[in-house]
Order: sequence, then structure tokens, then C-alpha cells
Amino acid sequence: MDYKDLYNKAQAAMVNAYAPYSKFKVGAALLAKDGTVFTGVNVENGSFGATICAERTACVKAVSEGYKEFDAIAVVSSRGAAPMCGICRQFLSEFSTDIDVITGDDEDHLEVKKLSSLLPENFSL
Repeated sequence: MDYKDLYNKAQAAMVNAYAPYSKFKVGAALLAKDGTVFTGVNVENGSFGATICAERTACVKAVSEGYKEFDAIAVVSSRGAAPMCGICRQFLSEFSTDIDVITGDDEDHLEVKKLSSLLPENFSL
């Protein structure tokens, strides 16, 4: 799948984000090794610790469907490029540090980085 297409899927998903407190909507599209795409959005909660990021939503959906091998994830926000938070970086590193992470202000200005470069020393058991 073309990374622009993956970015656009994340952007389309973003409209479903639930962000009444921050107004910071985020969408993610996670590409499994077989080409299946799982989308996710951030879902805020009045108890901020219960909030879940779009990246983790997409990953949880994928894992719940039996997928555990991924090639890439695109992340978009209502404010442009959306670098992943530390929790999401660690969460995805459970499955692979070789995932391409795609973000940018729009589909014509994408940045692609390996998860391993964003989280050089992930925690593992």
C-alpha cells in the first residue's frame, strides 16, 4: 500500500475521534504485513488516564482480530503532523521496532521514520 493511501485512511478515520476536552483529534491507520489496514482514533475521557490514543486503538483492533505483524502506521491530527507519544511508541514496539511511522502536515509532505529511531531503547521482558 502506498503511504499516501495509508495517510488518507488515517485522515478519514480522524473524523470519528472523541476529543471534547483537548479538541486535538487524531487518526491512525496500521498496515498489517498481509495488507490489511486497521484504523483507530483517540478517545478522551474525563479521567485523563483513561484516554486512549489513536495508534493504540488501531493496534488493539488488529490484535483482537489475530494480527501481530505490522509494516507501517500513519498518524494524522487536526493540527497537522502528529508524532507518536512515548506510550504509543512503547506499545507498538511490542510487535516490531521495524515499523515505518508516517506523519506529516498533508499527504504531499510526509515524514517516514522507523519506530526504532523514535524509541531507540524500548523496554522488553
